[in-house]
Amino acid sequence: MLQSLIDVILPVFLVIGAGYAATSLGYFKEVHVDGLMKFTQGFAIPCLLFLAIAHLDLSSSFDPRLLASFYTAAAVCFTAGLFGARLIFRRDWEDCVAIGFCCLFSNSVLLGLPITERAYGPGNLSGNYAIIAFHAPFCYAVGITVMEVVRNRGNGGGLMVRSVLTAMFRNALILGIALGFVVNLSGVGVPSVVDEALGLITRAALPGALFALGGVLVKYKPEGDLRAIAYVCAISLMLHPSLVWLFGSSLGLPQDLFRSGVLNAAMAPGFNAYIFANMYGRAKRVAASSVLVGTAVSILSVWFWLTLLG
Repeated sequence: MLQSLIDVILPVFLVIGAGYAATSLGYFKEVHVDGLMKFTQGFAIPCLLFLAIAHLDLSSSFDPRLLASFYTAAAVCFTAGLFGARLIFRRDWEDCVAIGFCCLFSNSVLLGLPITERAYGPGNLSGNYAIIAFHAPFCYAVGITVMEVVRNRGNGGGLMVRSVLTAMFRNALILGIALGFVVNLSGVGVPSVVDEALGLITRAALPGALFALGGVLVKYKPEGDLRAIAYVCAISLMLHPSLVWLFGSSLGLPQDLFRSGVLNAAMAPGFNAYIFANMYGRAKRVAASSVLVGTAVSILSVWFWLTLLG
C-alpha cells in the first residue's frame, strides 16, 4: 500500500510541487508558466493524443460498457452537484450549474494519464484514451445545455451555445483526437519519420504539463465557500469513482478498462471547471479553489483507490 504512494503517486505530485515552488518563489514567472502551458496543452498533449488514437485498437478500447459506466456516473455527479448546491447551500441556479460542472469534469489528461501509466504501464492506457476522446464534448454539452435552460435566454442563448461549441471544437486537444480518429479509421499509416518526431515531442508532454499545472495552481488560493468546496471534492474524489466501480462491476468490465475508468473518475476537478465558471461568471471562487484543494487532497484519495484496485 505504502509502496504505491511512493512509486506511483508521489513522483507525479513532486513534479507539480516543483512547478508550484518555482513559481511561488518567483523563479518561474507567470509568463513562463503561460508559455509552458500553451506548449503542453496546445501542442505536445494534442500530439500525444493524436498518436495514441491513431495507433489505438478501437474495437477493444471503445468498450461501450466503459463509456456507459464512466459517463453515467459523471452525469449522476453533475446532478448531485447541481441539486446539492441548491438544496444545501442555497445558491442560485446559475451558480448551481457551475458547481455541478466542477463535480462533472475530472482531470483525466494532466492527472489521469500519468498516474495510470505509472501504476499499470504505458500499455494499459487504452481505456484512458477512450474516456478522453469524449470527455470535453460530453461535459461541455451537458454544462452548456443545462446553463442555457436555466438562464432561459431564448435566441440569444442559442447564439451563445453555437459560439461556445465552435470555440470548443477549435480546441487543440479535440483536434488532436479528431485527427487521430481520421488516421486510424482511414487505415493510412503515419510515416515513420513523422511518428518518430511526434514521439520526441510527446515525451515532453506530461512532465511539462505537470510542472505547468503546479505553476498555475499558485494563482488559485482557497478563500471562503469552504463547505461548497469540500462538497465538490467529496463528489469528485469519492462518489464518482465509487459509481464507476459499481457500474463497471455490474457490467463486467475487463480489468484494464475497469482500472482506467475508476482512476480517471477519481481525479480532481480539471481546469475546465474553472474555465466554464469563468465563462459564465458564476461560482468562480468555488471552481478555482476546488481545482487547487481537490488536486492536493487527491494525493491521498488516489492512493486509497489504487490500494482497492490492487
